[in-house]
This record gives sequence, structure tokens and C-alpha cells, in this order.
Amino acid sequence: MTPVNRVLDDQDEPALLRDQFRQLLRYRALLAVGVVIGLIGGGYLALSGEDTYTSTGEVLVRSAISDPFASGATADKGINIGSERQTAVSDTVGTLAAGTLLKKGDDVAARELLAGLQVTNPPNTLTLRFAYTGATPEQSRTRAEALANAYLAHRKARTEESIKNISDGYRAQLDPLEEKRDLLEKQIGVGAADDVTSARANIIVSISELSRKISELKALDTTPGYLNKKPVAPTSPTGPGLPLLLGLGGVVGLALGLLLSWVRLVFDPAVRSTRELVRSLGAPLLGTLPRERGAAESVLAIGRGGSRLAEEYRAVAFRLAYDPSFAESRRLLVTAPRGDNEEAAAAAANLAAAFAEMGRDVLLVEADLRTPSLARALGSAAHEVRPPRWAAEEGDGSWPTGGRANVDVPGSGAFALIPGTTVDNVPRALTSTPVGRIVAEADRPGSVVIVLAPPVLSYADAVALVDRVEGVMIVCDPRAVHRSDLERIREIIGASGGSVLGALLHPGRRRLTRSERHPKSARRRTGGGGGPAPAAEPDAPEITGDPTETLGLRSLTLPAARR
Repeated sequence: MTPVNRVLDDQDEPALLRDQFRQLLRYRALLAVGVVIGLIGGGYLALSGEDTYTSTGEVLVRSAISDPFASGATADKGINIGSERQTAVSDTVGTLAAGTLLKKGDDVAARELLAGLQVTNPPNTLTLRFAYTGATPEQSRTRAEALANAYLAHRKARTEESIKNISDGYRAQLDPLEEKRDLLEKQIGVGAADDVTSARANIIVSISELSRKISELKALDTTPGYLNKKPVAPTSPTGPGLPLLLGLGGVVGLALGLLLSWVRLVFDPAVRSTRELVRSLGAPLLGTLPRERGAAESVLAIGRGGSRLAEEYRAVAFRLAYDPSFAESRRLLVTAPRGDNEEAAAAAANLAAAFAEMGRDVLLVEADLRTPSLARALGSAAHEVRPPRWAAEEGDGSWPTGGRANVDVPGSGAFALIPGTTVDNVPRALTSTPVGRIVAEADRPGSVVIVLAPPVLSYADAVALVDRVEGVMIVCDPRAVHRSDLERIREIIGASGGSVLGALLHPGRRRLTRSERHPKSARRRTGGGGGPAPAAEPDAPEITGDPTETLGLRSLTLPAARR
């Protein structure tokens, strides 16, 4: 039966966003650098920039009207406030204001004057707000007032000019009518007909109408508007202060840090999440080993009371025991991608102890014949025993028939170990007949054979064993392994006829604390060696919430036959 691995949905947007955010937080140094740069930039802008002051005045715009108190009379008749705003910032107004300021001793060009002016219109009003930003409070007040008055003067002159032009047009129509009226009056005096009298009357009516229009134009109130709010000298500088600039700098710096982290993430060849590890390896994640203080003192975590590392190894062993591929062959090849094989050796030994704890007959074969170290790492727990009869009869005393050891696990049982030794021809030793016969011991009911091989990408030793030990477990550090390495491992093992059962992640090596480097000084600081030191709490494994991570398993009775 082929196990079906659940493939994570690539369209699960909340999970993808959580993964991406978690991956960005891996580069905390870049985030901190971005925030520091932002704070430094905000502080520099706040302390090095020149102080500026802004004075504001408000002008109510109105149109020319004959009787502002008559019913139905409105001050917004014929006013386009958008056009008035453009007029307020025109060169004509700037020139008038510059001339006024020059009389007061402020020599400034019109273009320079308009550069500090900002005219806005509050919604649903006929008000123009003149805001001028200057170098000193008095300068900003004086120039804002001069610009507002220049706008009012320019608008008044424009209104009066319009009235004069219209009056001149009416006067041009009135003069010919008056001349014609005088001519008709002369004809009436000498006895003219009735049609002459009628024409004279019509001309008099037209003259009266034109005269009335001219009189109405002269009676118009040409006040262009009112300065409702007179500009005053500001008491404090304009612009954001130091706290606001620091806050803005921090936000911009955080955005910069996220950008740097994203760029680093894009070009990072390492595995960025467990989701990506599962996708690259094509196999599930069997477990994540926690970082535990004191774990380096002995290879076997199983047998130590209260060890969370041991519980994780037990959970991995239970998961493998219920895996259909492993349950069918009961053979497991443990290896690492590249580098040293220390973590893979520890995983192989602890899994052997976990299976022995379940009541299985476990044989651990150290097939690392280039740098064998497992027997030395186990130390006094390994006791040499007599090899089987067939090994003594068929073997020549070399590996793997040279010797065996029995490893005692306190409170859990024992397992057999074939330690590795240095040989002249490693490929021939790994493909020899005794190796095949040793691996075949897993065919006995209740037996499990675990083979420890060198890193699969460093040597071909693991590939030489895949045809005999089909199930492979990869032990790696997620921060050190590359995606391309995992894809290559999957292709190599698949092409060799094996299958990857899963991956086991370890936290890698960490730098020792001062108390761990100097235990004697730590005991002196804690009050001398009068009593046993309190047991250190193991570090809790990081829980990321990814569905591919191993869940805690219950202790179940395995459906395996015992001898």
C-alpha cells in the first residue's frame, strides 16, 4: 500500500501569508537595520532642517451688486471659486504684492513670493485661505497680508474696469440716439407729420433705457470681498516635530527592513519553511527535534527522565511504525544531506532505542565506514558481544562480521549495534554478501534494522545501500539545507529504487553559554557545591502552526509480533 501524503493547497491564501510573514521575520537583523536607518533619518531631518513659519488669512469673495439687502440678492452671483483661486496665485497678484512689500522695505521678486504661497478653498464656501510660509513669523504675516490685499485690489480693479467698459458701450449707443432726437425736434418745430412725432417718442424711450442702465452700473457696489481673518504672526514653527519625524522614520525604516528581508528571502537558497521542505523533498515531515540543554553530554536521549527530545524521538518512531512502507520492510536508512553525520548518528541511535522500547529486536548498523564514531559516542552503554554463528563461519573478521555490541538503554531495553570500522574498499564492503544477510534480518517477525549511512550528497555509500534498505529518512538542519539539495536527494533515491519516508529536522549546533563552558564557576556563583544543581528546563520546540509538523502521538500497543 502506497501512503498518500496530503499536499498543501497552494491557494490557501491565509496560510501562504502567514508563511511569508514568518519567513520575513527570520531576518530580524535586516529589520532592525531598517528601523535604525529610519530613526536616524527622521532625527536628522528634525534637527538639521531650518524652522519655517506659516501665517494664514481668509478672504470672503463677493460679486458686485446694486442692493445687497434686496430680497433674492446673492453674493455668489457669477463667481467661479476655482477660477478665483487660480487668480489668487497668478503673477499679477504677485507683482502687486511685491510692489507693496517693496515700499515697506521687503525686496522680494514676484516668483519667489508666490513660491511660499498656498491658496485653498474650504468646501461649500466662497472663502479663499491664504497660507504663506516664511523664514520668520513677521515675514510670513506681512507677506500673507500683502498677498490677500493684492488679490482684493486686483479683483476690485478688474470689476471697475468691467463696469467702465460696459458703460462706454452704452454711451456709444446713446450719443447717436440723442443726435437723432435733436434732429426730430427741429422737424416738429416746422410742422412735421405725425410719423415724425412717433419716431421721436421711440427714440426718447431708447435713450431713457440706456441712461437707466448706465446709472445702474454706476450705482453698483464694487467691493471685491472682505478679509475675514487677518494674518497674525505664528508663535511656533510649522511642520512635524521631533517625535512625529521619529515615528515616521521608524515606520519608513520598518518598510525598508521588510523590503531588505524580502530581497534576502528571494535570493536565499535555503529551505524557507516546512511547507517548502515537504514540497522539495516529496515526503512528509516526521518531526522537529527541540533544542535541549545537556543533550550534548550523551547521544541517547531516551532513558533520560523528563526529556522532551526523547519524547520527540518516540513520536517519530511511532509514526514510522504505522507507516505502511516501513511496516512492510522494517528497514530504515538514516542519512544526512551533506556535512558531518553527527546528528544523523544520534537520530539513528535514539530511534533504535525507541523501537527497542516498543519490544522490537533492533539491529543498528553503522555503515559510515569513512568516519566511524557511533561506538565511541555511545561509550560505556555499548558492550561487545559474540557475533552470530554464521558471521563467525562465513566472515573473515572484517566489517560487518567482525564484531557486535549490545547497547543498554536505561529503563527501555537494549539493541544490537554493528559498529563501523575503517576499510580499504568502502563500496565493496557495503555491497558485500554479509551486508545483505544482515539487512535481511529485518524479515524476522518483530525485528527492525536501522542503517546509518554517510551524507548522501557527499558520498555514494547511501545510494549503494538503497536497493537493500528501501526506506530513507533524511536528518537535516532546515537553516543549512538548500532546496536544490532536497530535490537532488529525491531524484537520486527515487532513481536507485528507494523512497524517502520523511525528514527529521534538528536545530543545529548552538553557541554554549558561559555557565556551560565553565561549570565550576557557575556552581561557585550559585552557592558552592553543597547540593545538586536544579535540573535545567529543556527548551520548548518552536511551534509554527504548519499542518505538516508532527503532532503528539499517543502510546499505543503496536500490532507487531514478538519473538
